[in-house]
Amino acid sequence: MNPIMNSGTTVKSVIQVKLRRFAPTHLEVVNESFMHSVPEGAESHFNITLVSEQFAGKTLVARQRMVNQVLAEELAGTIHALALHTLTPDEWFENGGQTPDSPPCLGGSKS
Repeated sequence: MNPIMNSGTTVKSVIQVKLRRFAPTHLEVVNESFMHSVPEGAESHFNITLVSEQFAGKTLVARQRMVNQVLAEELAGTIHALALHTLTPDEWFENGGQTPDSPPCLGGSKS
């Protein structure tokens, strides 16, 4: 079991704690599980915007691998889907501090 987790801890808060190792200029973790065919209160689908100098000179794939490595335990267990927006501070400011919305769920009905 994840040493950060306890009975009152959310998956979202664990993600936030773990991603602080990137010394982010901006970090946003959004639980989008409600948009998918999962039980109410689920924490399985996340949209993450992570802005860090540590991504400078790295490809998009390398950046995402860095994040996936840090969240390996959660990806092997509770996280089903992860939308990652990994940017340098310069890229973040060039985009006006905006990231694209997640696409609608195609994995089944909400009924």
